[in-house]
Amino acid sequence: MKDYLVRAISRNGKVRAFAIRSTGVVEESRRRLDTWPVASAALGRSISASAMMGAMLKGNERLTVIIKGGGPIGQIVVDANGKGEVRGYVTNPHIHFPLNAMGKLDVAKAVGTDGQLLVTKDLGLKEPYNGSVELISGELGEDFTYYFAKSEQTPSAVSVGVLVNPDNSIKAAGGFIIQLLPGLSEADIAELEKKLSGIPPVSTMVDEGLTPEEILYAVLGKDDVEILADLDIVFSCHCSVERMENALISLGAEEIKSIIEEQGKAELTCHFCNEVYQVDQPELERLMKLAKK
Repeated sequence: MKDYLVRAISRNGKVRAFAIRSTGVVEESRRRLDTWPVASAALGRSISASAMMGAMLKGNERLTVIIKGGGPIGQIVVDANGKGEVRGYVTNPHIHFPLNAMGKLDVAKAVGTDGQLLVTKDLGLKEPYNGSVELISGELGEDFTYYFAKSEQTPSAVSVGVLVNPDNSIKAAGGFIIQLLPGLSEADIAELEKKLSGIPPVSTMVDEGLTPEEILYAVLGKDDVEILADLDIVFSCHCSVERMENALISLGAEEIKSIIEEQGKAELTCHFCNEVYQVDQPELERLMKLAKK
């Protein structure tokens, strides 16, 4: 089954919603980065939330989410855009712990809570939009919920989840975002909160084969949801030989000279996709000349 998300609105126009199945994209990231189960869950939750946030943008607009919680996983970084392209990585992919007290992967222990969730949006303007909040749980769904409420002043409910197979591959990944629009009454909000409290975990719904549309039907009620659009979600990395060469040039001529003298070549690895780029000595010498200009 392909990965995709849907964008929807309630029949009364007072709730907008997104739901995603991201199992394939999260598995592609796990395979490339060799993430262990807890790291896979943390990265997968972040990928699902970021991809849905990317769907709130227009085609070429993009965003970067950085989560720095002070935990052993280090940073989580995810890029997403309005075309459904997403990629992400964690600083330390080989992180795993015993299940937490609730019998679930201990994402909060890996991420930590001493830090921030930062969002940078490139909307094609002179300056990017930057928003940030303190982490409140490290479980990430709650942290994204807090981000929407505090940084974007949009009351929201964010649920993201990942199930991992015994062989460490991804069994199911997905999520939803429910956002309250102006005009929703207290009674409507109470009814929505009641529905949210009674649904299964979103990863369970994905594992049981529910589509993104069906997830929203389960959350909001089929008669109350109007599906507006869908969007394929794909793993897409933008690394290239040119980007890696520019990264070397940015180090400066002296640093490139040191690499030539000490190693005779350079090996660069993309954080997002783990692609390895080899740069031999003649190429380094060419880049050194460019760095001097």
